[in-house]
Amino acid sequence: MKTFDLGLLAALDALLATRSVTRAAERMHLSTPAMSHTLARIREAVGDPVLVRAGRRLVPTPRALELAEPVARLLAEAQALLAPGAARGLAGVRRRFVVRAPEGIPVVFGAALATALEQAMPQASLHFLPEGLSDPEGLREGRIDLDIGGFRAQPREVEVTVLYEQKLVGAVRAGHPLRKGRVTLKRFVAERHVAMTLRPGELSPVDAALAQAGVERFIAISVPSAHGVLLVASRGDLVACVPERTARAMHAGLGLELFDLPLPVPALPMALAWHPRHGADPAHSWLRRCMQQVLTTPRRPPPAAVLREAARPRG
Repeated sequence: MKTFDLGLLAALDALLATRSVTRAAERMHLSTPAMSHTLARIREAVGDPVLVRAGRRLVPTPRALELAEPVARLLAEAQALLAPGAARGLAGVRRRFVVRAPEGIPVVFGAALATALEQAMPQASLHFLPEGLSDPEGLREGRIDLDIGGFRAQPREVEVTVLYEQKLVGAVRAGHPLRKGRVTLKRFVAERHVAMTLRPGELSPVDAALAQAGVERFIAISVPSAHGVLLVASRGDLVACVPERTARAMHAGLGLELFDLPLPVPALPMALAWHPRHGADPAHSWLRRCMQQVLTTPRRPPPAAVLREAARPRG
């Protein structure tokens, strides 16, 4: 019977994730010549080149692409089986979870998430990155555990589930002239606006709807987050358009008044994404379940009973 060194699976996973012998060597704490030798062993064992040169890059073969997800899943299952915290349950997990999300998520739901985490994994923590952070390979290469947004392109093997859809609403400071009388489309576009900064070539749902109506608004300033948009609107006469959940969670404390937009604008999907390598990881599975429970509870942070349900380990 032909034997296979299971240690080659970790090296194969690193090579497919980084598509670089040098970076895979760094990840595996090997020298570059040693990783080159390991790649040769993998090619012999698999009966396939796995990675081939295309100009100055290495690209995976079709066989390598077929192997990527099963190999990542097997490694995740092995890590979950052998992890020191597994025998003690979630309470023994020492881990920092990295979550990329809109700024409004930790602002609105951060306290509820921290409470749930304390109940289930008191030695674990959450580290939020801004939604605009450009790291397209972050999930695939393990730098990001969860991605929340609405929604950038993801590698095809990434798992995605839609949490909810929410509409956009308008927000202005209390006493703003726009709130004196009905907010018509003509009055709306006549105002100066504050908006979220977009990626190059991207058009916001509001501006797309305005374009279809044959009008446009003047955006006086763009800032990186919905939270920042609301802060700017609260301190002057600029008009903001932001997701309803964020607006309703913050408007009272900022002295803002909310209003329905004077034209139909499609609702924004909010989705949760993760790499399949974490599918069998109990701690990651709990975090996904907790995020869904907390983020889909409408209007206010979830009560203690909801948090207890999210924190309860599943068999």
